[in-house]
Amino acid sequence: MSNTNSSFWVHKEGHKPELLCGSSASYTVVNGHFIMLVCSTIILGGFLKTLLKNSEVTVLMILSLLGFVIGQLAHNSIEVHKIVYPLLKTPSYSLYCYFSPMIIFMAALDVDFCILKNVFWQVLLIGLVSLLMTFIILGYVVLKFNKDLWDLQSSILFSMIVGMTDPVHSVNSLKTIGISKTYTDIIRGESMIICGFTSICFGVFRSDFLHISMFTEFRVILGLCLDILGSIICGYSCSRIIQFILTDLFSNTLTSIILCISMVYMTFYIGESFGMSGMIALVTVGLNFDSLSFKPRIEVTITKFLIMFSSVYQQLIYTFFGIVIGCGETKYLRFHTVVFMLILFATVNFVRLLTIVLVSPLLTHANYEYNWRWGIVIAWSGIKGIFSLLLAPDIHNLADQKVESPQLFILYVQGISLMTMGINSYMMAHSARTLGLCATSLPRQMAIQNAIKHIQEIIQNTITLFKTEKVLTNVNWTLVEEKTKIEYIIPSDAYNNVSHDDIEEESLTEEVLIEEARLHVAIIQMSSFEKQCNDGILSVEAARILISATKSFCPIQGKFMSIYDVSTYVRARSWLIKFKNMLTSLEYHKDKALFILYGDNKFLLFVCHVVFSEEFEYAGHIITVMYIYPMIMHLWPMARELNVSGLISVNNYFVFLYIFQAAMKIISLKRKYFHQYWNTLEFLIMLVGIIDIFCIYFVKLRPDNFALIQMTVILGYFRIIRFIPFIKLIIPLLINIVDVQIKKRLRLMYSITKGYVKSQEDTKLLIKQISSRESVYQKLYEILETNKRDAVKELGLIEHEGRDVVIALKTRQAIRRVIAKALKNLTFLWSRGIIDKHEGIEMNKVFLAKIKALNNFPMAIPPPTPDKYLHNIVWLENKDVLIEFFKLHSSPPTFGIDSSLRSERGSKSMFTEYCTSGDIIGELSCLLKRETEYTAICETILQACFISLEDLYEGFDVFWPSLEYKIWLKFALSVAYQYFESSLIDEDLEFQKCVTFNLAYVETLSSYNEMTIDNVTMKFVIIVYGSVIDTKTEVPYLAPCILPKTCEQIQGTSDLSKLLVVQPSDPAKNTDDPKVMVSTGLRMSQREYNWKRKYEERNFPLSWNRSQTTRIQLP
Repeated sequence: MSNTNSSFWVHKEGHKPELLCGSSASYTVVNGHFIMLVCSTIILGGFLKTLLKNSEVTVLMILSLLGFVIGQLAHNSIEVHKIVYPLLKTPSYSLYCYFSPMIIFMAALDVDFCILKNVFWQVLLIGLVSLLMTFIILGYVVLKFNKDLWDLQSSILFSMIVGMTDPVHSVNSLKTIGISKTYTDIIRGESMIICGFTSICFGVFRSDFLHISMFTEFRVILGLCLDILGSIICGYSCSRIIQFILTDLFSNTLTSIILCISMVYMTFYIGESFGMSGMIALVTVGLNFDSLSFKPRIEVTITKFLIMFSSVYQQLIYTFFGIVIGCGETKYLRFHTVVFMLILFATVNFVRLLTIVLVSPLLTHANYEYNWRWGIVIAWSGIKGIFSLLLAPDIHNLADQKVESPQLFILYVQGISLMTMGINSYMMAHSARTLGLCATSLPRQMAIQNAIKHIQEIIQNTITLFKTEKVLTNVNWTLVEEKTKIEYIIPSDAYNNVSHDDIEEESLTEEVLIEEARLHVAIIQMSSFEKQCNDGILSVEAARILISATKSFCPIQGKFMSIYDVSTYVRARSWLIKFKNMLTSLEYHKDKALFILYGDNKFLLFVCHVVFSEEFEYAGHIITVMYIYPMIMHLWPMARELNVSGLISVNNYFVFLYIFQAAMKIISLKRKYFHQYWNTLEFLIMLVGIIDIFCIYFVKLRPDNFALIQMTVILGYFRIIRFIPFIKLIIPLLINIVDVQIKKRLRLMYSITKGYVKSQEDTKLLIKQISSRESVYQKLYEILETNKRDAVKELGLIEHEGRDVVIALKTRQAIRRVIAKALKNLTFLWSRGIIDKHEGIEMNKVFLAKIKALNNFPMAIPPPTPDKYLHNIVWLENKDVLIEFFKLHSSPPTFGIDSSLRSERGSKSMFTEYCTSGDIIGELSCLLKRETEYTAICETILQACFISLEDLYEGFDVFWPSLEYKIWLKFALSVAYQYFESSLIDEDLEFQKCVTFNLAYVETLSSYNEMTIDNVTMKFVIIVYGSVIDTKTEVPYLAPCILPKTCEQIQGTSDLSKLLVVQPSDPAKNTDDPKVMVSTGLRMSQREYNWKRKYEERNFPLSWNRSQTTRIQLP
């Protein structure tokens, strides 16, 4: 069978591609069953992975041994050799291009670029030191202890490959035990740097660049830098294309996945084809992606596909290279081979440990919490994987001296890879657990316990609700309660092992609890930003900035991110405004008011008309353009020597034209000529031209004066300043460009601030779940409320600065939310079969087209006139009869209040609210006929229209009873959405629909009056004003509050209570079996209610304002 055996690699012959395993077969090659071998490997790998779920290295080891056995059979059997021959004739570089793109892209996609950016220099330092130690120590060990007599180049290439850290397997064991993502991203970032640099080096060797005759060290370094830069640019450009594909509204999931995977391979091949690194290009692509780069829910699908391909590729690679090793001669497999493999394993880990020891002093002073325990864990992270294995065949291909046993290159790499996967992965996880790095802190344990307790309460309430069902009366509820009880073991620190039953929140300091709560707040805010982006409320750019800023401030202990911390755009905006002001001051204005008419002097009148005409301005620009060609000849030495006299004459002619132009302007404007910067510049250009002419004349008189000649030459080069007036034409264009950029920044800034306000509101709803200690809750509430008020103030100031831009943005967001609501309703109708599939798809395309058309929405919309704001008051319903009535009975827009109406008594501010254009103040006080004292502090110019209490109640009489009820309904809906938006998110409680279809209505409850709650006809009952008491349990409820599910009958305890009743979308008829209502358990605290009571105590006329920003302080 010696004829069928193949040497591992053959020598190069011309441009013949190098084969993965030796020479051609001595038999006629026919289509074998290689595809069957591939499919069988995938199936077997899947079964093994199912049986050995927690031991991936065992699966790869079994497949490697199976491949070795198949290779040995191929070595001795022609039939088996026919099956594996397609693999053996495949070039090694082809395997590298087939398998590596998907895996490196998946690894880069899992890295958080915001985290990696903060520690980039530390990661780069670890990577460079690791490469240096690998070259020195591993290279020495290979040359010293290897008995196969490898040459220097083979030893260097082998040490580079063995020094590569696998970006996938190096962090897999840490991800399963809950280690911080910061450290996994540090390890993965370092491994990607090493892989990228190694791939570039191998690319240089493949291209024979080092063998050219003009080889220099500078050229190699310059080539490496250009390769890295070109790869990054290529990757960034391709990432923009892929993001455009993935965010296209009209693409379906399958199409997006296919295009994404195709573009990943295309990016890799483009980089490799142009001599760059396809691996670095794909790392750049992956780092540019985040959760906002995909359409909602498509990221999970793509990630699953990548994990699937990655797992299958790894199984195939280890099986294929086991086959390649088995096809070689076994006589080279000696005892020394095993010994040398163990030496390499020990050396690899020693190099890793030495690297961490060398960089630890710098890492200790980094921004993240690095210590010796983390150093031990990272020291075990030098795990080798498939990238080392894929590059191993190139050692023999690129070696200067070919060896007889090239399969040993792969054997050593594959053996070290499996050993590090098994031993290092176990030691990493074991070290992390032993040193307490994956333990849950005490504050975190308390937070988890609070969450479990809350979930358990929900489960218990659900069981209580189900017990009322007649069909469930014979259920064994004791067994149900036993099986649904949550038992979750929280991992604790081995050094500070505390029983969970003994943990008490009072034993922790308030600072510790606040710090843990701060991290929870950051996570909630990031989730809110992402949800707002998916819902179309927040732009992708704004959400990405907010998430990045939140991650940047997370490592700062005790720091709650405020709106002022997200201020990078403020600096950019200030720079743009200053630049625009500078351009505006430089803009050339022809002020015709400067005309100085000279009576009947026709000559002077003629000169003035000529100077201020458009033709005169164009003539000046034409003169400048005409001088371009003479200036080129003057700067070209050969042309200048041949045309000296001609250039002098042309120069004299153009200087005469400049003198004539300046004289005309001076005659017209006299001293005001120098008020314009451009006129002064033109006058200086003219003076320089005159001095230039005189210098040339004096040179002709004194040709032996060297200093005069030098000054003349210098002045000749100064003629280029004659083209400076061209900037006058560019300045208006620059002003327009800057103005557009300022508007974009304003729009982005407003979107960021609005998203921040919404995140603060979302966080306030969940802070009770973060910590149950009242002092911590109060402090968190105050911090969030302060940050929210600062952000609301910023919203008003931004609107003042760019009112038309903000109006356009608000209008666009309103359109987007309306369409999103329509899409949600369409999905509901589609799922219920009311609309069939074809109609649903077509209607969905219509809505998506409308959303896509918003990309071309105007950037600015002029604000409406004051009269138009009346049309926006919802309880007027845009009815002309109501609008005209209040136009006649309201005061015209004014800029203030008469001083005689101003109260002289002092007041204490209890609550501050920021109002903006179109807001209404005083509705509740007018409805209750009670005064409320406001202190209005106008941040900007204010115009307000007042409707007196008498006029309002006259309107109530004229339009009785609908008008008063509609104001109450509007007030109730605003209170409900302000405090319970998360509970009402699925309800379509639009004001007009509530009026027309009675989806929600307002009930009035006086003191001691009772009301029965029927869950069949009442989905939610929300107290929006006043207070009630449960007649059964005597538990009081203060507005605003959603009544709990146990409440069946209530009684009013205040003079007037208003309740918003939300009906089911398809209300059922009343039955004799009342059911309990659903409750969110959210209610307002007593402290929050106090200012509401103050809000009602004093009368204030109803007003609507068109201010930019008004701060209202309530005593």
